[in-house]
Amino acid sequence: MLEFLRGRDVLVAGWGVSGRSLIEPLRDIGARPVVTDGGASALAEAAGLGLDIATCTELEAADWSRFALVITSPGWRPDSPVLAAAVTEGTPVWGDVEFAWWVDQARIYGPVRKWLVVTGTNGKTTTTSMVHSILRAAGIASVACGNIGLPILDALRRNPGPQVLAVELSSFQLHWAPSVRPEAGVVLNVAEDHLDWHGGLDAYAAAKSRALYGRVGVVGLDDPVAASLARRSKARRTVGFRIGVPADGELGVVDGKLLDRAFTKAAILAEVGDVSPKGPAGVANALAAAALTRAIDVAPQFVREGLIEHKVGPHRAAFVREVAGVEFIDDSKATNPHAARSSILAHPQVVWIAGGQLKGASVEDLVEEIADRLAAAVLIGADAPVIAAALARHAPEVPVVEVRAGDHAGMGEAGTDERADAVMARAVRAAAGLARPGDAVLLAPAAASLDMFADYTHRGRSFAAAVAALEDGDIGRRL
Repeated sequence: MLEFLRGRDVLVAGWGVSGRSLIEPLRDIGARPVVTDGGASALAEAAGLGLDIATCTELEAADWSRFALVITSPGWRPDSPVLAAAVTEGTPVWGDVEFAWWVDQARIYGPVRKWLVVTGTNGKTTTTSMVHSILRAAGIASVACGNIGLPILDALRRNPGPQVLAVELSSFQLHWAPSVRPEAGVVLNVAEDHLDWHGGLDAYAAAKSRALYGRVGVVGLDDPVAASLARRSKARRTVGFRIGVPADGELGVVDGKLLDRAFTKAAILAEVGDVSPKGPAGVANALAAAALTRAIDVAPQFVREGLIEHKVGPHRAAFVREVAGVEFIDDSKATNPHAARSSILAHPQVVWIAGGQLKGASVEDLVEEIADRLAAAVLIGADAPVIAAALARHAPEVPVVEVRAGDHAGMGEAGTDERADAVMARAVRAAAGLARPGDAVLLAPAAASLDMFADYTHRGRSFAAAVAALEDGDIGRRL
């Protein structure tokens, strides 16, 4: 399948983590990588490593016949000028995941691996980590890779190599990976997110559904869009999971126990109390991870052992500190309304810190549903006014504070990190002042972070640092 690349130029579009991971595999199969990127510093770095480079401007007038293939980083939209030009000229465009799939199928780095693919709007990283933990408990050589941080190609090149890949894939990666046929794949949920990239919810859901093209497809039945994808699943067998009592062909919960009725008549997999993070979202993720691993015959005892061993990653509903009876929770990874919903519903009374870039997503349904959980709201970031307006419509009795950054420049200019941290510190102090013992001050922004912060991890660290500076007297000190 990859012989057509030998001795040919391959354009690597995007010099990020995924772009860097392509270079050695391309060389190993005899191709010549050429790097393009919209940033001059990125191209300079690639050139400094001895790689051929091409600017996006140069490619507008390029002879595309020199390129056997374009491999794009997942963030590049299909209508970006370079990719659009390649398609017009008849040059195939793959994503890095598509290329990794064919590298694996070609046995470039050893025997073909089993891919267990996880996608969804929310819970991908937690579920992927759970899958990896269960596989470790079962003694199966495995690695968590993909959107979770480690490029798939780097995972394939490990020596000794893993037998099973727990692969987190975003909608962007799946869009560019039409050939992937996992041993088992799950769509956890589908809510409004990245609509600006995909052009609408239908296209976004269609990209997610590519996880259901392999041997076993798994869908979250409590999510209406994910559940509907069962009808368009291309998997040889499709099963579902739900928080409630499972029917035949499903996994679910009965009397506080996770139960498998999909891969056996009825098997208890774990106790709800074994699952971390706590709450419905964590249990749903555990059921999804159990389904993927049961699909490759992992025994129930190892599912439980793996779930017990699993620890919540940073910035994912992570407990930071208790101050004068108020818990402070960092869920900076809740970068869309659907994720924020799960986080808020895990607590009876919340002072909500929210805001950032909504990316076209609506918060109306979220605010209406969570209104009775809110003790107060503190809003930051570009779309704070949008959230404030929704709160005024659906939760008019809830106290709302908007903490504005003032007249500051965008990310990348001197001093911006300090200004963002100062805004977060003011927001945390405001939230503490609005809280009462028994409340949770919850950073669950429902929005992306890049209007103010380097990324969601920076936002979470900023929150934690501000919480660390609080004193007991800051609680309940109303503004």
